Amino acid sequence: MNPLLINQAIQAFLVEDIGQHDLTADSIFGNDILGEGVFLAKETGVVCGIEIPGKTYQFLGGEIDYKPYKKDGDLVQAGDIIGVVTAPVRTLLSAERVILNLMQRMSGIATQTNFAIKQLDDPTIRICDTRKTAPGLRVFDKHAVQTGGGFNHRNGLYDGVMLKDNHIAFSSGITAAISSVRAKLGHMVKIEVETETAQQVTEAVQAGADIIMFDNRTPEEINQLVKLVPDHITTEASGNITLENIARFKGCGVNYISLGSLTHSVNALDISFNSKGGIKS
Repeated sequence: MNPLLINQAIQAFLVEDIGQHDLTADSIFGNDILGEGVFLAKETGVVCGIEIPGKTYQFLGGEIDYKPYKKDGDLVQAGDIIGVVTAPVRTLLSAERVILNLMQRMSGIATQTNFAIKQLDDPTIRICDTRKTAPGLRVFDKHAVQTGGGFNHRNGLYDGVMLKDNHIAFSSGITAAISSVRAKLGHMVKIEVETETAQQVTEAVQAGADIIMFDNRTPEEINQLVKLVPDHITTEASGNITLENIARFKGCGVNYISLGSLTHSVNALDISFNSKGGIKS
């Protein structure tokens, strides 16, 4: 993860949650009172966001000793210790919600991605994410997908061309849209085209697309459409593919399957933070 983006985001999250100060913790504890706490997994899953506590505590000051017991990508069971920290009690309590919100979400995404890969059970097809992430959380979400064994699609509108149905409609066709892009961008930028019919696939191939997506197609339809695409062009399937039906797409012939549900419908992994032994003298 980009350290600058991570630090900027966490700082903004702390400002949002704490505001001017933590009324509860600041009213009870002085900054010289140390405590020890433990992060615990409360269910089975793939843990992600191990570095989040350390990066969060640094903004709140005091002497911090954070020891992770796991690493990103580890499988945890209920009751497993993820990490232990000693720090001013005010720091522990004020940072708790931001840390858990991020770690639970990231671990949920990693777990969901890992499950999708196992359900598909096809090593010839890579599972990837989409731009359907929560605003402000994309860098965390996409790292979590990688942690779960998946791959990242575009990070944003700036690092790849993707011609969707509306781009094509406003451009009067696939060929015109690709020609316009090629005339303005260099050879390092790849062009993906969203298709639904055999005619569109053929046009995209002839126009020089680098990646062809089969949108909202059944496994049987994809198996036929992929035969129209030369081996040098990457293929992707997307749309109406879920964790419940992804096993049907095993052997459909594409290189990638992109799943928006990995990040837009997150089931957070249950992780808790508990005091361990009270105040330290």
